[in-house]
Amino acid sequence: MIQLKDVLSAWGTSDFETVLKHEIEQLDTEQLPLQQGLSSSNYVTDDPITVIVNHITENDEVIRIKTGIFYKGIIGGCSCADDPTPDSKNSEYCEVRLDIDRATGITTVALVTE
Repeated sequence: MIQLKDVLSAWGTSDFETVLKHEIEQLDTEQLPLQQGLSSSNYVTDDPITVIVNHITENDEVIRIKTGIFYKGIIGGCSCADDPTPDSKNSEYCEVRLDIDRATGITTVALVTE
């Protein structure tokens, strides 16, 4: 779990999406299910990620946000001495659902597989 207090403070303002994107983009990628979302690679790189907001809903307890995340992955274990592209990066995309507790800002993160 992660805590997104700045996002919770920005809820209901015109800055909400900007604050949300910034906070997610600053997280350690290991806090997000990016490894499980890989489709053409087998390891997530340390390159910066880009977040888009796809859908937002709310109820009395949580703010639920479906985001799209663009990131880079590599195929490890195939770099031969004569391989001209031993460090080629692949573009990856996955969707992640964030449930932000409205009282605490504690956020659960799950890969969207639908």
